[in-house]
Amino acid sequence: MRTRKAVLSAVTGGAMVAGLLMAAAPPAAAASCPAKLTPVIDGASAGWTLRCSGNNLVFEGWVMDTRADGMIVQLRIVPGNGSGTRFVYARGKGHRVPFSYTFKGTKSAVAYLSLAFP
Repeated sequence: MRTRKAVLSAVTGGAMVAGLLMAAAPPAAAASCPAKLTPVIDGASAGWTLRCSGNNLVFEGWVMDTRADGMIVQLRIVPGNGSGTRFVYARGKGHRVPFSYTFKGTKSAVAYLSLAFP
């Protein structure tokens, strides 16, 4: 009985470490407006456009879960001026989430598309 619990704990711990490794080095895309990007990773896809409106950046698009694996797709958007980080999440194969953000006082951003355990 004790051996079974130890094995289960080791397997669970390994899954947690794998999740941390996946989150530690997500693909990133840096861009200035105007730009259009469509990144794809195993289990997720996204598409967005960046356009400038005066001294503001309009960042809009979508994020989609492409695999039935129980993982959460996460898009983290960091504006060029470093303030107002935004997150977009999708979970469930085929679930597509639209978004639109306006960042004041910047014309660039970095976006990180990754998968995470719930």
